[in-house]
Amino acid sequence: MGLRNLRFLVLPILMTLMAPASPGQVPQRGVPRIQKEVLHELTMLPFLTVFDNLAFKVEGDKVVLLGQVANPVNKVDAEKAVKGIEGVEQVDNQIEVLPVSPMDDRLRRALFRAIYGFAPLQKYDMGVLKPIRIIVKNGHFTLEGIVDNQTDKDSAGLRANGVPGIFSVTNNLRVAKS
Repeated sequence: MGLRNLRFLVLPILMTLMAPASPGQVPQRGVPRIQKEVLHELTMLPFLTVFDNLAFKVEGDKVVLLGQVANPVNKVDAEKAVKGIEGVEQVDNQIEVLPVSPMDDRLRRALFRAIYGFAPLQKYDMGVLKPIRIIVKNGHFTLEGIVDNQTDKDSAGLRANGVPGIFSVTNNLRVAKS
C-alpha cells in the first residue's frame, strides 16, 4: 500500500497510521472509536519513556502495532492493552525491542541532555510523554515525533550530531502544520 493511500493522523506523541477501506469496501463505523481507544491505551502504558516510539494502524477489526521500545515489557503490555479493546479481533505486534546495550543506554542519556537540556527545546520537556522521541539502536540514533517549526527540528538534529559516540543520526521529526 503506497503512502498516498494512507490517511495520517499526527499526534504529539504517537503517529497513528490508518488504512482506508479498499475500493468498493464500506469503511467500518467502529474504526475511529478503535483508533481513539488504542491511542488512549498506548499512552497509558506505565513504563513508556522518551526512549520508546509507538505507532499503530487499524485495519477493520485488526490492529497492527509498530515502533521500537527499549523495555521489552512495553511490547507485551501494548499488545495486552489493545487486545482488551472491544471490537479488536486480532493484534499483529510488530514492535521491535531494541537490544540491551550499556553503550546505547549511555547515548540515550547523553542525547536526552543534549536535546531537552538545550534552552530553545526545553519547551518540549513538559508533561510525561515527550513529543521528541529518542531511539538508539547499536549506536545509531533516530529522532521521531513532532516539533513546532523547522528551526526546532534542525536544532534537535544538530544537538544530536554533537553527542560523541553516535554512529549516525536520522532526523524523522515532523513539523506541525500551523
